[in-house]
Amino acid sequence: MTATLDHLLIGAVAPIGSRGVPSGIDKRSVDARIWLGREGCEGDAQGDRKRHGGPEKAVHQYPVDHYGLWQADLGSLECLSRPGAFGENLSVAGLSESDVAVGDVYRLGQALIEVSQGRQPCWKLNVRFGVPDMALRVQRSGRTGWYYRVLEAGYVQAGDSLQLVDRRAPEWTLHRLWRAFYVDKLNGDELAGIAALGRLSESWRHLAERRLVNRSVEDWSTRLYGPDQDRAGESADRTPRENQVTGRAGSEDR
Repeated sequence: MTATLDHLLIGAVAPIGSRGVPSGIDKRSVDARIWLGREGCEGDAQGDRKRHGGPEKAVHQYPVDHYGLWQADLGSLECLSRPGAFGENLSVAGLSESDVAVGDVYRLGQALIEVSQGRQPCWKLNVRFGVPDMALRVQRSGRTGWYYRVLEAGYVQAGDSLQLVDRRAPEWTLHRLWRAFYVDKLNGDELAGIAALGRLSESWRHLAERRLVNRSVEDWSTRLYGPDQDRAGESADRTPRENQVTGRAGSEDR
């Protein structure tokens, strides 16, 4: 399978929201050839290095095919008029969370990259879109995008081919992971499989392990709404502490 990198996007850190929180979510297309290293694209930055960026989240891809669906849901928002609305580095058509799996390896220009995890949307999307529950909408939709780690550094540029060269865990699509974490949230068999998935990022494997040990789902409210955000609708996605992990399906919220 081969696709084309339609847009390569990078961005500097700038304040967003009423508190002026530093963020690199505002990405812009560049035509120049850019060095893609272990920590991401040269010239790209993240405001919160604890939660964004790093070797396991070096590059973010978001399907351009989702934009039409969001326009149907939200109307003609300015940020949806061009690539970069979701803070992605790579804008590519023809790939989605149902097609792509953890451990998929792609040649992009001179670089070799591997899918490491899906994206956990955070409250900065609420500010960027001017929609108070945008992060929750992205999480519920499954239209989250995904991250790559960089196996071989090299130069990349818009117009380069994105060529699939290996599939190391094709049964673990990003859609399957999304369903395990956000729909069938306490399915012990799925969580055990995720915890043992060697090509998945360490943080996501630990998340599955914690659910197995604690027999409950972590609180998402700060991630989805921020420390001082309006939390309307939050309770709809909060899972009771008493829900138990079993070897079969856990509770459904869709």
